[in-house]
Amino acid sequence: MKTDALSMTLLFDFYGDLLTEKQRSYFDQYYNQDLSLAEIAENEGVSRQGVYDVLRRTAETLRRMEQTAGCVARDKTRRRAAGKLREVARFVAALDGGKTCADAIEAVCRELEEETNGV
Repeated sequence: MKTDALSMTLLFDFYGDLLTEKQRSYFDQYYNQDLSLAEIAENEGVSRQGVYDVLRRTAETLRRMEQTAGCVARDKTRRRAAGKLREVARFVAALDGGKTCADAIEAVCRELEEETNGV
């Protein structure tokens, strides 16, 4: 089930507050604390299958949320754009007298990154 751990964690970062407390708890134990299904089941007083079902439904819910809202995709696009802007800023800075323009581009990059980190 953890084959998709990185993308699941990213989805959780964006949409985790929209999940139920049980979904958040199981997700945290499984993906962040690296507990097994059996360990979570023991902690929660439920069956291993019950934990698996909640985690599977949580993953499906997170994927549906991304399909609907697209926050993760927009974040990736924003980060790529900031990286490209930063490359342009370095190029402009290398040109004679391009420092002011490069500084302005760098400021936009920082602004984009701050907006992204605030999510």
